[in-house]
This record gives sequence, structure tokens and C-alpha cells, in this order.
Amino acid sequence: MVAHAEIRVVHCGGSKINFREPVITNDSRFLLCASGESVKVYSSSSEECIHDLQGHTDLVSGIVRNPSNHLQVYSCSTDGTVRLWDFTDGILIKTFIIGYPIYSIYVSEKHGGVVFVVIPMANDKSSELFQLVAVHLPRSVDQEVEARELSAVLYDVSPYPGAASFGREGEYIAAAKGLQLEVFFFKKQKSYRFLLKSGIKKGAKNEFTCVSCHPKEDCIATGHADGKIRLWRNFNQKKEYTYSTLHWHHGAVNTLHFTPEGTNLLSGGIESVLVQWCYTQENQKDFLPRLGAAITHIAVSPDGSLFCTSHSDNKITIIQSCVKVSAIIQGLVKGEGVRTDLTIDPRSKALVLNGKPGHLQFYSLHHDKQLYNLDIVQQEYIHEEGLDQFEVVKAAFDTRGDWLATVEERKQKGSELEINLKLWAYDEQTQSFVLNTTVTAPHEDRITAMCFSPSPETTMLVTISFDGHFKAWLLADHSDTKEGASWSCDFVGGYHLLKPGCCCFSADGSLLAVGFQEVVTVWSPASWELLTTLSQPPGAIRDLCFGRLSCSKYLLGTSTKNQLSCWNLLTCSLEWSTPMDVSLLQADPLSENIAAFCSQSDCSDLFVFKPSEPRPLYSQRALCTGQVQHAVFAPRDQMLESCEERAQWLNRSQLYFLTQHMDLMTFSTKTEEDRLLASSKQLVVDDSVAVTPFYLLLGKHRQQQQEKQEVLTNPMAERTQLPQGSIAIKELLYTPAHVLPSASFLCSMFVRSLLISSSSASEEKEPVEEEMESEEGDSEGEADPRDARQDLGGSAAWGPGEELGAPALTKAQERELRRVKNVDHSWLSNLLEC
Repeated sequence: MVAHAEIRVVHCGGSKINFREPVITNDSRFLLCASGESVKVYSSSSEECIHDLQGHTDLVSGIVRNPSNHLQVYSCSTDGTVRLWDFTDGILIKTFIIGYPIYSIYVSEKHGGVVFVVIPMANDKSSELFQLVAVHLPRSVDQEVEARELSAVLYDVSPYPGAASFGREGEYIAAAKGLQLEVFFFKKQKSYRFLLKSGIKKGAKNEFTCVSCHPKEDCIATGHADGKIRLWRNFNQKKEYTYSTLHWHHGAVNTLHFTPEGTNLLSGGIESVLVQWCYTQENQKDFLPRLGAAITHIAVSPDGSLFCTSHSDNKITIIQSCVKVSAIIQGLVKGEGVRTDLTIDPRSKALVLNGKPGHLQFYSLHHDKQLYNLDIVQQEYIHEEGLDQFEVVKAAFDTRGDWLATVEERKQKGSELEINLKLWAYDEQTQSFVLNTTVTAPHEDRITAMCFSPSPETTMLVTISFDGHFKAWLLADHSDTKEGASWSCDFVGGYHLLKPGCCCFSADGSLLAVGFQEVVTVWSPASWELLTTLSQPPGAIRDLCFGRLSCSKYLLGTSTKNQLSCWNLLTCSLEWSTPMDVSLLQADPLSENIAAFCSQSDCSDLFVFKPSEPRPLYSQRALCTGQVQHAVFAPRDQMLESCEERAQWLNRSQLYFLTQHMDLMTFSTKTEEDRLLASSKQLVVDDSVAVTPFYLLLGKHRQQQQEKQEVLTNPMAERTQLPQGSIAIKELLYTPAHVLPSASFLCSMFVRSLLISSSSASEEKEPVEEEMESEEGDSEGEADPRDARQDLGGSAAWGPGEELGAPALTKAQERELRRVKNVDHSWLSNLLEC
């Protein structure tokens, strides 16, 4: 039994990679970004995720390079810790416990052994006042160290990392908030404040949005909400300061960044254009347009060869010296809302939901990367406010992943609602979906739900609409003709002119339940006969869900009157009912478990239960703030082996849900986290690791193949096998170089592992000499077969025969065997060559 299999809610794959400014390493090979509760290390050339640095227990709020070691980075989190990582090997080196939630982190080469962090003025996450403090990192051999030596630098600062910056090699720090700019000089231990007028009368918005300091001169660049950039000078004396103004952005300046030498200033905003200003000639500027989405952060490599921009669509663009885009790292696209719900592609096991406007995105939860986008609307999207365009509102897959159904709609002022139902067939060659059928105006009103039948016999889609009808669309196979497969409407149903709100198929596809306001109807898809109607407490049906496996006889439904009901389909009666404000009901396709998300004031609760049992398997109060409206069970690649009852519902599938703030969350057990942490710390590869090219060359698999080949080609020889899977070779191949012992120490051990001992070499020569003596004995005709066997006691030619229990050969048979062996067969090889 697992002693403590604690289940906690964590940010999972699909977290925001644009939450904080990314960090480019000194050699420009890697890019690090905060992603939920972890730090991801990407290759700047291949876009692949190299490492996922896990260890924080809350949101990672900042990453900075370690000034004293270019192979290390610091990360901070709202869990109150600062962690030091070796990003090349993905190893956690040290954890500094601060004890306060941390929202930003800064470092300077001039201040060695000190990090500057932004923490609440009161030790509370709900606090709205923040301060910048210097944290002295103690030197200790322990992996976890408490860093309690804090000294305040600035009060009432912004928690946004872009609102503060070090200037002129760390001699001062500038911080902006609202209409105030404050500059603190470390040598003088004095700060100067500069205020701007609100500028409401002139229609200007002078609020500060971001700050960047020149690396070598006394100049501070500030961005403002009205799109202006101000360059501040002479700020070391409060009354003599000056500033000049640059203006190109028509919206707020989101981010600013000087290049390492200070020759250029980079800016970005909602225009999706990277602007490069020449520092010495302020009127000269270059542009890199059409980057796809609003720019939120800009990062520059220490050598200035790479630029990096974060975008509002959860994307990171890597740019080579403001000339061309070299790589794009695309995260999970999160718009204003998810209208298609969350679905799982049965083929790729990818999460499918709304992506770019008019698209569906396929996102791999296992690899935490976007696979591809599918253009549904197939029209150019015009970025103009107030323009009505087609939106994808519904999506559904069949059980095998061969068909995808989508619904798009557009509502224009003064005109009717336009609806298109599209059926997409999966193409094996392109490994994507191809449009097969388009149905214009499939219903007279908005489609509220649709689902495929899980029956393997027929491919059927059911759509329901506010027009009072549900329609069954059937796939007609015309493989014998040139037309191919096509879809057509097979049945149109309704019930007393009531408007349907939801529908659901049973696990075997033999029943279809449709909720018509306050009545649940059960239909037979085979004959479209209305089998029964189920009554329930007052309130319109909000959601329906069939039980699975052993609970397939149950049908569950939620109502707008905060009631959760369960019917027994065998008796057509109400099994049980309980008052619950269920906002979402989700069934696990691989088990009997059902997840119910309930709304309680300003937060959501979760209950996981089986319809046949009165006690829930798992419950979580105050799961997240706001209401959960989208959730899905995703099958696991490898089944968990959790013994504790409270965690067994996570063994086969993993539950994902979207919060009100569009954060993708999931559940993690302590045993699962410990296993992942242990595997990330393992340096030496063991036998359980997947086969690699080095393993094929030097491992047991190659060794066994050589043994079989030697027995077939030369059964008379028994070679001493080289210790190819030795610890010395594994240490050399799999252990990082900087943690290996000296080469002089490993050299002797490595050479000895490759040498053959003199005793084994002499044993190889003995069978050959003994064989020659036995042949001489045979020519005289006086040798005894028993004596010959004793002389060849070490030979591999007789050993296997004795082990297998082969019958003893007569003297004549042995002589004939040796004669055949000595026959010259070279003529056969010459014949084959001809």
C-alpha cells in the first residue's frame, strides 16, 4: 500500500510559455522559458524540448542567467523558493527557501551572491502592494538552504518583471509603476522619483508599461500606454533630468530591450511588428512585420546574434539579428474562449480545441507541443474589430478517428445566422483530415450539441438544434463507384415541439438519449423508435451521460435547478437524486468513473464517483477559482499502479480541465512525481532504458548476436567474450563529462576491460594443437576415440554435443567426419564467382 499518495492540482502541458520573458544562453544554443510549474529548455535550432526542469510546486514567475556560471540559471516561483539549475543536464543544484511568494527576479554581475526579487509587502498572495528586496544567498553544501537575509531596496513596485531593469553594469536600478519612475543608486543608497501627468485632457495615456536601461550609458527607456517611448537622461539629479520621445506604435508599448552593446533598442506591441531603433540616430528604425500576434516580451542573446519575441498566442519566435525568423516554438493557443469543448483525437491522442481564428489545433499532451493546425473555415481572417467572421463552435470525432465533424457559424447584423456542417475524412497519405462533405444550413437554428455513434456497424452522427429537431447523418459507402463516401440525412426527430439541449450515445451505440427541456427521451438508433421517456425533478436538462462497463445500465443527467439524477435503464425509474449545482459532467471512457464539477460561490469543486456506489471515490473542495466549463479524460500511455483507493481513478486515464483564466490543469499523485523526479536525476543508463545506437554496438543485444554467429560459422572455436557491457564503458558513454573522474583514472580501467587475459588466449591455442595431434593419430589408425575425446576436452566441438546428450560416434564415423572437414571446397567459391 502507498502510504501517502497525495493528489494535487498542477499546471500541466499546455501552460503559458509566454508568461515571462524567455532566456537565451550565452552560446545561443538553448532557450529557457517558464511553463507553469516547470522550466522548459528548448533547442534554438531544432525547436525541440531538451529538458523539463521540474521541482517547483507553484507557478514559475521568472528565470535569469547565473552571472558567475554561464551553464546555470536561477528560477523563482510563487512557492517561495529560488532554485539553481544546471540546464545542460537538467539537474537541480540547489534550492533557496525565501519564505515569501516571488513574482520577479533580477541579477547583476556587480552584485555577486545576491539576487533581487519582488515579494508582497505582506506575506500573502492576495496582497496588492509589492517591494523589491535583495536576497543574500548563503554558501552551503546542503541542497536546500534557507535564505532569510533580506534587505529592502524599493517599496511599492510593480510585480511585472518588465517594469524594472538594472542600468550601467548594475550601478542603479529603475522601476516604474503607474505614472511614477523611481531610480535607486546603490553606491549613494539614494533614490529619485519622477512623475508624469495623466494627460487625460489631451487624450494621452502616460502610464508606464515597461522599462529597459542602457547597458553602458546613463539612459533609461520607458514604454507607455499611448505607444510612446521616452529616453530619460541626467536622472542622477532630480531637477535636471531630460527625456526625448520616440513614437511609432499606435497601441501600448508592451516590451523594450536594449541590445548587449547598446547600439539598438527593440520594442514591440499589439501591431505584431518588431521595431529596431538606432540609439545614436533616433529617427532611423527597422521593422520585422507580420509576426502573427501581439508581442509581449523581447529577449536578446548575450552576444546579440539572436533575438526572441514572445507573443500573445502563446508562441515564441526566434529571430536572427532582426533579419529573418529562424524558428517558432508554438504552445497551446489560448483565445478568449473554447467554444468547441475539449476533445481527444483517437489516433494521435492529441488534445483538440479552438486554435487560431477559424482553425482547430491538435496539441500533444505527452510531448507538450502543438502537432498541427487544421484550417476549418478556409477563409482569410481579417483582424478588424467589429467584423463578423465564421467561427468554429463544435467538433467531434468518431471512435476510430476516421471522421471529424465540425460546425462553423457567423451572425451578421440584420441577417440570419449562417451555419455550415463539415465532415472531414482522415487521409493516410497526408496524415491529416481532408474535407469530404459540406452541409449548408443543416438546421434552421444554432446547433447546440453533436456526437458520433460508437457502434462499429454504422458510422452515424447526430446533431441537435434549437429549431426543435435532432438529425441523424449516415455515411453511405459508394466504394463500388467513383463517387466515394458521402453523408446524407437519415432521420429527423423531435418531441412535442420542445427544444433539445443535449444528447448522448450509450457505450455500445444501441441507445440515444436526447434531453428536451425537462424531459429525457431514449431512442433506438436501429429503428428510430422512441423507447421511453424519463421524468426528473423540475428544471431543464443541462447535460446527459451514460455509464460505462459495469455501470452501463445507468443514465445520469444534470438540470438547471441544481439537481444530479441517475436513472436505471432496466427499470426505467429514478435510481437516486441529489441536490448539486453541476456545471460539467464528464465520463471516463476506460472505466466506470464519472467526474462532476460543481460550482460553489467563487470556486469549483470536483467529485469523482461510480453511479452504482453512494460514496464518491475522490472529492476536492475549492479546486480552482471560477467555474470549470471544459474538461476531458485522456487515456494514459502507461497504466499507473496506484494502490491507494483515492488515487485509483487516475490509473487508466488522466483528467484535464480548463479554468476560468484559460489555464490547463490536471491531477498528479506524489508517487508519480517522485518517479519522474528520480528518473530525471538518474545519470547512468541502466538496462531498462530503451535501445540506443550505442547500446546496439556495445550492449548485450550485440553480444548475443555475435555468440550465435560464431557458433554457426566456426563451431570448433570458443572465444572469450569481451566485457562490452562493462561499467567502465557505460560510465564513459552515458555520464556527463564534467562529473566524470580524471581521464588518467579511467584509462587503465577502460583498457583492462578490452584486453583478453593470457590464460584465455592459451586455452584458444590448445584445441588447435590437440586437433593436429589427433589427426596424426588417425593416420596411423591406432588412436582410441575415448583417448581422442580426452585430448580434446577443452574443445567447443565436443562440449555442446555432450551437453545436448548426443550419441557417441564410432571410430569410423569420427575418421569420416575429419576427412570431410579437410576437403578443399575452394572450387565451389570459384564457381559461384563465375
